[in-house]
Amino acid sequence: MTAFKTLDDADLSGKRALVRVDLNVPMEDGKVTDTTRIDRILPTIREMSAKGAKVVLLAHFGRPKGRDDKNSLKQVVPALAHALGQPVTFVSDCIGEDVAKAVSGAKNGEVLLLENTRFHAGDEKNDPDFVKALAANGDLFVNDAFSAAHRAHASTEGLAHVLPAFAGRTMQAELEALSAGLDNPARPVMAIVGGAKVSTKLELLGNLVRKVDVLVIGGGMANTFLAARGVGVGKSLCEHDLAATAREIEEKAKAAGCEIMLPVDALVAREFKAHPGHRVVQVSEVAADEMILDAGPLSVAEVVLKLNSVKTLVWNGPFGAFELPPFDTATVTVAKAAAKRVKAGTLVAVAGGGDTVSAMNHAGVADDLTYVSTAGGAFLEWMEGKALPGVEALRKR
Repeated sequence: MTAFKTLDDADLSGKRALVRVDLNVPMEDGKVTDTTRIDRILPTIREMSAKGAKVVLLAHFGRPKGRDDKNSLKQVVPALAHALGQPVTFVSDCIGEDVAKAVSGAKNGEVLLLENTRFHAGDEKNDPDFVKALAANGDLFVNDAFSAAHRAHASTEGLAHVLPAFAGRTMQAELEALSAGLDNPARPVMAIVGGAKVSTKLELLGNLVRKVDVLVIGGGMANTFLAARGVGVGKSLCEHDLAATAREIEEKAKAAGCEIMLPVDALVAREFKAHPGHRVVQVSEVAADEMILDAGPLSVAEVVLKLNSVKTLVWNGPFGAFELPPFDTATVTVAKAAAKRVKAGTLVAVAGGGDTVSAMNHAGVADDLTYVSTAGGAFLEWMEGKALPGVEALRKR
C-alpha cells in the first residue's frame, strides 16, 4: 500500500484531525436501522482517539438543499456513541466560530461530529473558500469514506490538497482489496455481474472484458444477452433495443480473450412473487408467458466449476430475484462456494455495489469473503476503470 499515506505515517498526538466518514445511514422513526457504515469507521476513530488526536468527524447525510433538520447528523449521534463506547460531541455546524471553539476546547482523544457538510452548497461545489473554512479547524485530513470518493467535493477531495492527507483504516482496507481484485490480481480472474439492466452497466462491462478472464452475466441483463443471441425470453425483464450493444460487448470479449458465461437453464414463473408455481427449463424453452427469475441448476454448476479454477473473483449484482425464494438459489449457492474457497485460502473474493451487499448478507457470507464493499457508486466507478477524485487526492506526491 505504498501509493497512499495511512495512519501509520501520521503524527496524531495533540493534532486536530478532520476525518471524512460515511454516516449516510438508513433511518426510521429517528433511529438508525443499519449500523454497517458506522461499524466500518470504528477502527479508525478508536485508533486516532487512542493516539491522542482530537477526532473531528465530517460527513454528509441525504441530499439537503440548505439547512434541513430532517437531514441533521445530530440524529446519528446516539448510535455512533453507543457503537464507539464513548461520548460524541455534536456541533451544529461544520465551519465557523462555534466549530473553532468546540475543537479548541476538546481534550486529546475526544470525538466530535460536525453538522452535515451538505448544508453548505460549497461542499458539493468543492468551493475553495469552503475548503479553507473546513481546513481552519484541522491540522491534518484523514479520508475514511471510500463510498464518497467518486465525488470531488470539498470534504472528500478539496481538503486533501490543503492539509496533510492520509487514508483511514477503512479506506486503506478498501483500496488494498480493490487492488487485489482488479488492479493487480492473481490470475485467472472471474467477474460476476448481475442486476436488472445492461444500460446501467455498459462502461462496467466494457472495462471488465479487457481485465478479466471470465465474465459471468446474470440477473435481468443476462436476458438481454440471450435475446441478442436469438433466444426467446418470454416476459422476462429484457432491453431488446440493446441487442446490438450486447453483441458488440461479446465481440470485444472475444477479441480480448475473455470468456462470457450466460445461463443455460433458468427458473421461470408466470408471476413475480414468492413461491409461485415455477419450473426449471433450458433457456431455449422459456414460454411466451413466462419470465426468467433466476439461473437454473446446470448454470449454477457450470459457474461453480469455473469458479474453482480461478484465483480472484470480483462480484457485482445478484443472479436473480434473490429477495423472493426460490429465486435466491443461484446467488446463495455461488456465494457459499466462493466463501468456502476464501476460507481455504485459495481465492480472493471482492464484492460490492448496489444490491450485492444485501445479497451477500442474505447468503450469510458477508463476513467470509475477502472484502464486501458498502460503497455503491464508488465501487461501480472503480470497476468501470475510472479514477476516483477522493482516492487520487490521497496519492503520495
